[in-house]
Amino acid sequence: MTDQDYMNRALELARSVMVSTSPNPRVGCVIVSNGQILGEGATQPPGGPHAEVCAIRDAQQNGHDLRGATFYVTLEPCSHYGRTPPCVDALLAVEPARVVIAARDPNPLVSGAGIRKLQEAGIIVDLGLGLEQALEINPGFVSRMSIQRPWVRMKIASTLDGKVALNNGRSQWITGSAARLDGHHWRARACVILTGSGTVRDDDPLLTVRGVDTPRQPVRAVIDSQFAIDEDARLFDGGPVWIFVTEYNADKAARLAARDVRVITVAEKNNHVDLKAVMAWLGQHDINEVHVEAGPGLNGALLQAGCVDELLVYMAPKILGEARSAVAHRPFTVLADAYQFAFFDTTACGDDLRLRARLPMRWNQLQLHSGATPTPDTE
Repeated sequence: MTDQDYMNRALELARSVMVSTSPNPRVGCVIVSNGQILGEGATQPPGGPHAEVCAIRDAQQNGHDLRGATFYVTLEPCSHYGRTPPCVDALLAVEPARVVIAARDPNPLVSGAGIRKLQEAGIIVDLGLGLEQALEINPGFVSRMSIQRPWVRMKIASTLDGKVALNNGRSQWITGSAARLDGHHWRARACVILTGSGTVRDDDPLLTVRGVDTPRQPVRAVIDSQFAIDEDARLFDGGPVWIFVTEYNADKAARLAARDVRVITVAEKNNHVDLKAVMAWLGQHDINEVHVEAGPGLNGALLQAGCVDELLVYMAPKILGEARSAVAHRPFTVLADAYQFAFFDTTACGDDLRLRARLPMRWNQLQLHSGATPTPDTE
């Protein structure tokens, strides 16, 4: 087996904990000596051991001596005290000969310090193998640590001509069951599912993860400038809900607080909630990934505010013609003003197609903060 094979296994381990480590990154680790895997592990829920410690314990429980071994880890070992002691100290204690790291940790408390500590101890460190895959696993953590805001993924279910609902508002169902189940996997990995008050009013959604095994439900969040949300909305089912408003009603907030609802007053911009301020608040409160499922109005506002990093589009092989579009936005006068995303994944979901696209500039930022040379922007 090659370095790439062992790193692929470490990445697989990181993917196995996609829904359980937040706000910590998803990390996998494999320990190898003389072509034999001695131990492996993945980061446990907050407060539990990180991937490297899990792998060391796994190897030691099987009686392996780790001196001279090679560690394959998807993120730079931490070098500071948080909920757990520094992982780099655990590595140093077992005296490996080499550590292969996919991505540098952008946490200002780490960012290269773990690598330097290993090198100062005479350990060979190789950085960058599997970096793109490691970033795919942790875009929100890297974004929050590097620019203090989460990675925002906007989900859209549309027809071939970009329509998301009939003019009467009916949209169930544009896409088939396979696409809808796949969408729940993306909900599950998010820290927050974000929608607008109009969607709550018109669709009364639950916005919970269903059909997917998950140890926790993401926080549901609503943009509601005037705090007009119906107190009987199905969203208020006892799970945590955050409502971002510009107009505060203390009595209403107190009633909802008894149902685990937090009302956050943020700055106003153009008579609406300042969406950049919302993203800053989420970053300050340890939110890594935001999954947007909203109507055309909020979709357009998020794009205009520069708050969307990635598109998750489920496209059904249907044409509706005159119907509601996915995004409400002022008309452009020149094509150069369009929001330019770059496709990077196309997958069949039953009879539908899942398209993923992201802003090249934002992805390049993540690459830079993870120790890689960024890829050039594409048109």
